[in-house]
Amino acid sequence: MAGMTQTEAGAGTGRRVSAARERLLSTAGRLFYAEGIHMVGVDRLVAESKVTNATFYRHFRSKDDLAVAYMGSVDQAIRTQLDTLTTADVPADGILRGIGASLVEQIRSPGYRGCAFLNAAAEFPDPAHPVHVAVVRHRDWFLRTITNLFAEITTTQADHAGRHFVMLRDGAMSAGYLGDPALAGETLLRGIDGLLRIHTTRTPTSPPTPVTDIDCSPPGT
Repeated sequence: MAGMTQTEAGAGTGRRVSAARERLLSTAGRLFYAEGIHMVGVDRLVAESKVTNATFYRHFRSKDDLAVAYMGSVDQAIRTQLDTLTTADVPADGILRGIGASLVEQIRSPGYRGCAFLNAAAEFPDPAHPVHVAVVRHRDWFLRTITNLFAEITTTQADHAGRHFVMLRDGAMSAGYLGDPALAGETLLRGIDGLLRIHTTRTPTSPPTPVTDIDCSPPGT
């Protein structure tokens, strides 16, 4: 079929997707993250993706529809990365420390502009808007995942520990963009270390496991 030239990444289904759609999604990820969703118009997306207006609207009903797909692509990348790690033989505390170490690397990286999900929530405050719904869906999953990891460490305080971890992460990602990235990263790691010491009676027996690209920014930026 004309225009169907790429296998859908990570899907494992053998389905084919439009190369033009992939270019639009990649361009949107780069521009939306760097400049904000509201600041980037359809004309610019079309021009930088090297497609026509007709092609854009064949794949996405509106810019909001593309924004939802953008959020979904970031969400899926993070889910895949964490799912791979949580199914491996890695202690829960090693996974949590590894997530923290990877967030520090992201905060210090060139072009870092904060958490894509928090940024999108600020741009779309209406709880009923599809972009806001996509943000909440991702955050609900992330909190459940972190809470389940803490459930392997503490049987009574996992909910509290999970919420505490996510708040540390949110604060560090915002502070790393608005302030000193090095200090934000150091504070995050100290916070995670303190949280684990509070909720565990054992010393980690393995070093932090690197978790690549758990960065809440579009893949490839």
